[in-house]
Amino acid sequence: MQLEAEHNAGPQAAARPLKLLGLALAAALFLGATSYQALSSGIEYTLIVSVFATRFLGIFVEAVPFLLLGSITSGLIETFVKSDDILRFLPRNRLGAAIGGAFLGLAFPVCECGVVPVTRRLFSKGLPLSMGVAFLLAAPFMNPIVFASTYIAFGLGPVFIGRIVITVFVAVTVGLVIGAFAKADAALKPVARGGGEDHSHADHAPPSFQGKLLHALQIGSDEFFEMGRFLILGSALAALMQTLVPQESLLSLGTGPILSVLFMQILAYILSVCSTVDSFLALAFVNTFTTGAIVSFLSFGPMVDIKSTLMFSGVFRRRLVIYLIIMPFAMNLLAGVLINLWLGY
Repeated sequence: MQLEAEHNAGPQAAARPLKLLGLALAAALFLGATSYQALSSGIEYTLIVSVFATRFLGIFVEAVPFLLLGSITSGLIETFVKSDDILRFLPRNRLGAAIGGAFLGLAFPVCECGVVPVTRRLFSKGLPLSMGVAFLLAAPFMNPIVFASTYIAFGLGPVFIGRIVITVFVAVTVGLVIGAFAKADAALKPVARGGGEDHSHADHAPPSFQGKLLHALQIGSDEFFEMGRFLILGSALAALMQTLVPQESLLSLGTGPILSVLFMQILAYILSVCSTVDSFLALAFVNTFTTGAIVSFLSFGPMVDIKSTLMFSGVFRRRLVIYLIIMPFAMNLLAGVLINLWLGY
């Protein structure tokens, strides 16, 4: 018994020095980057740290409620939904699955932080890879809350319609491509693989509704703290980028039908703004950037940003995470440029 406990504790004990080394490297990177910024700009170091802390808390506090909502939803799915319940209603072909995944956000209204734990739980229930990827990319926008905020900010015009069309097209296309060329066993981490079997606690949860609800909250709590570490690290990186990279440098280069789109997408990746409020931020750039750039900012940002990139690593293998960044980036860039050429920018 003792030998077994020591054997099980071995991997965790071996991982502790690596975690400590990672924290030490992150702290060294932060100190080095902020010190360089202070020396090169002449701004007091304490002011730079204060700006970083303010931006970090702004990003984290904005995102954490949605991660909590997504984690609770994940727990409810794990406890109350069986694999057979999901598989029974899935489209039989890959195209139908990808299209269904793009609109699945209407049933699960979560942003880019909350969608990751929900997608991981759905994968473990047997959701096809094409459908899960399409849901992951589209759901942060394809929900009633973001529809409303985008309509209030821009009205029923090219930005609102373009955001819907591009989001659905990119999500479905990426879902189809990944579903066609990647296998779930090779693309997903073990924690997200279900293989069509019910690895959930739905059959083992307490029989009473109250017992199942408490069980779901416990699972959601575990999910929240597991995914929360990626959110913290991603928020810190986003805040560091915002602090060290002057937005004026990006804005000064954001002219023309191509450069404007390119730099608005980079800005969306760096800022890591929640999809529920990004429309009002984009509204401030209307007179500076082209329409295609605004649409690309609004369609690409909810799909991929710094914090969601790190959260992807809790679901997918590293190679697929890279594809989930490059493919949406390239497709949104092309769509934004085409909109500019069509409107005469």
